[in-house]
Amino acid sequence: MRKITYLLILLIFISCKDEVDCCVNPAPVNITLKFTHNWNGVQVTSSDFNDFKFTTENGESVSLVKLRYVVSDINIGSENKSHHLINIGEESGLELNFNEVNQGSNILKFTFGFADANNIDGAYQDLNSVSFNVPGMLGGGYHYMQFDGKYKDNNNDDANFNYHAIRAVDKSDPNNLVFKDTSFEFDMGTFNFQNDTTVEVKMNIAEWFKNPNTWDLNILNTVLMPNFEAQKLMQENGKTVFSLGDITNN
Repeated sequence: MRKITYLLILLIFISCKDEVDCCVNPAPVNITLKFTHNWNGVQVTSSDFNDFKFTTENGESVSLVKLRYVVSDINIGSENKSHHLINIGEESGLELNFNEVNQGSNILKFTFGFADANNIDGAYQDLNSVSFNVPGMLGGGYHYMQFDGKYKDNNNDDANFNYHAIRAVDKSDPNNLVFKDTSFEFDMGTFNFQNDTTVEVKMNIAEWFKNPNTWDLNILNTVLMPNFEAQKLMQENGKTVFSLGDITNN
């Protein structure tokens, strides 16, 4: 009888412990950020590059040649990743996985580009290896985005554009550069995760050219990195580029 009583107590203890572990300390979940891209709702993938398929708000027909950008200080609850490079043309970096995220309420947010405190020249070997650096004459650090393509100019000829976003720099006095942090935060909101989940982050590429500033590629097309005012306009337009997409349980 003593043995039976002991076994019953042990089973009850194990059962209670399992219940506590399950309900008080629920198992962590895996969260995937999935970056998708569109042009005013029309999906954009690498197969759409090098073809005049899209039209800007200003009326220019454009062909995408390269589009890659970095997000940083990526937070899901208490989990953080320093930076992540997305390259649409090469279809790399389109998903970012967070393992062992605590169940329950989690805030999701990231920064487009690098805030000044993290925009440290030469600090990220993966970005160094793919030529994502900004020249020292412009203050060093890293690009936020490299967006290259072609557009039909006012003569309907093919012309190049290089829509490169960096920390804005005023070079009026080459010996005294003036910087403006033109990164910005995208706050996706707060989520109550109970299962492994995929969260879609949508970029509407067309927004870079239209809101709130209608972009005229015949005026602002190349050599935009040292253009202090152009970089500020890019930041303003960028704040409407991202939106939250589908949320699905895996």
